[in-house]
This record gives sequence, structure tokens and C-alpha cells, in this order.
Amino acid sequence: MPRTVWSGAISFGLVTVPIHVVSAREDHSVHFHQVHLEDMSRVRVRKVCEIEDREVPNAEIGKGYQLTKERIIRVLDEELREMPLPTAKAIEIEAFVPLESIDPIQIGDGYYLQPDGQVAAKPYTLLRKALERSSRVAIAKYAWSGRERLGLLRVRDNVIVLHAMHWADEIRDPSELKPEDVKLTKDEIAEAEHLIDRLTRDDLEGAEFTDRYTQAVEALIEAKREHREPPAVEEPKAPGKVVDLMAALQESVAKAKASRGEDATIHEMPKKKTAAKKTAKAPAKKTAAKKTTSSKKTTAKKTAKKTSAPKKRSA
Repeated sequence: MPRTVWSGAISFGLVTVPIHVVSAREDHSVHFHQVHLEDMSRVRVRKVCEIEDREVPNAEIGKGYQLTKERIIRVLDEELREMPLPTAKAIEIEAFVPLESIDPIQIGDGYYLQPDGQVAAKPYTLLRKALERSSRVAIAKYAWSGRERLGLLRVRDNVIVLHAMHWADEIRDPSELKPEDVKLTKDEIAEAEHLIDRLTRDDLEGAEFTDRYTQAVEALIEAKREHREPPAVEEPKAPGKVVDLMAALQESVAKAKASRGEDATIHEMPKKKTAAKKTAKAPAKKTAAKKTTSSKKTTAKKTAKKTSAPKKRSA
């Protein structure tokens, strides 16, 4: 059972739903310690007071806001907890909106909201069913860890989920990052849409959606534990430079087809006639240039022979 990270209530108009907040995610990644390589002993980070030059226990550590270079203002945890904010004790629902209206870049970590006892079961179920039938999500405000936050409430498998959200002014404007305008042909756009169709699926189940890096790290650790060589892994191919965009798209579509057991034949796009004419003219120019150069060399040689021939003496 995951531990409770926060306890409070959902405030839905005049309805109050006591809840416990638990993390919706599990961390399966491999974690490492910092060690001293000479003797493999642990290297630990210690909290040291700059003035007294000694390690300080957690009981003597608090929060401070640096007002100037010389002055720090002390702020107590009790003062932050007792701030007169309605969101300090409850998740206050402010509005209901369609999920499509929320930019995914604003949505952060997810938490499951568990009803706190049988008394909370009825209002909890009422809010869940109302969210499901309205096809909307709730936007709420709440205060955790000394700051007020924005959140999104939705339903997943009959459980209400709270997603932390970023405030609108925390999202950077990406306009300066976009590339300059480029021209794309209708065939290139159509082939890209064809590739999207081939890669479309209904779920994210399958071997390709597994954490291969963590599996490789676990295999490496297991091999070292047993004093053997780690399993060989294929070297990943470096992404090549895009020379022919259409050819790259067609090859991608063929690979997508092959992965699904379909006919992976690449059908060439018809070449433009103007391009063919230019291609045909180019060798002719080179041949003519070669003939001109050759005739010039022959003429030069004949002239040189005439010039260097010995003059006949008169009798």
C-alpha cells in the first residue's frame, strides 16, 4: 500500500470529500550510491554550518529566505502551515473544462485520491460519477510544500486522479524556437500522413514500450555479481543526415509495414520531366567540353612541332 503524501479534503461547492493523497507512480529505475573508488566505501553528503564548521543534525535545520547578501529571514514550517489560505486544508475546485482545452505541457505528476473512510464514500462517488457523465475535468487549487498550486482532477478506473499543473506564466513562450518557414510538397505531406496511419495503434502495450535501459543496467549488475562478461548489446545506429526527405519517409513507411507483416515494397514516386531533361543535357555538355579540350590539345601539339622543326640551310 503506497504511503499517504497529504491528507485533506476536496471542496466541491458546499460538498466536502475527505481524502488521502497517494502517489500514482512507481519508480522502477536502478539507483546508485556515490562511492570512493579506491576502497568502494560510501561517500555521503553532510550538512555543515558555514560559521561553526560542524555537521548540523536535521533537528537544527530550518528554512530561511535570503533578503540581501548579508541578511536571511527565518521562516518556520508552522507559519507556512497556518497561512490563511483555504487551499491549505482542501483541494478547492474552481471550474470544470473539457480536457482538450488543457495544454498537456501544463500537466505534471499524478496522484490517486482515496476517500477517507466510509463517510467520504458517498460524496466521493458523487463527484466521480458527475465528472464521468459531464465528460469534463475539474480545475482546482491546493497548497503543498509552502506554495499554492494548480491541479486537474479526472477519473481513471473509478478513482479520482489529481494531476499537478503548472501556472500559465510558468510555461515559456516557444515562438523563438520555431524554424524558419520552409516549403513542403503535397507528396511529402501525404507520405508523412501515411506514416502516421501506419504507426497508429489503440494502446501502448507491447515490447517496444518497455524500459530497455533499466533492463540493460540490471543485466550489467547481474553479470558483475557473477563475475562474467555482460551480455552483448547491439550498437545503436546514429541518426543519419536527411538528404532526401521523401525517400526517408517511404523507407519509414516500409519498415512500419514490415513490422506488421505487410507488404513492405517501396513504390518510387514518378520523377518530374524537367528534372529528366536536365539530367539528360548534363552529360552532353560534358562530352562537348571534352571534345573541345581534346581538339585544342591536338592543335597545340601540331603548332609546337612546326615551331621546333630545324630550318633548312641555303646552299
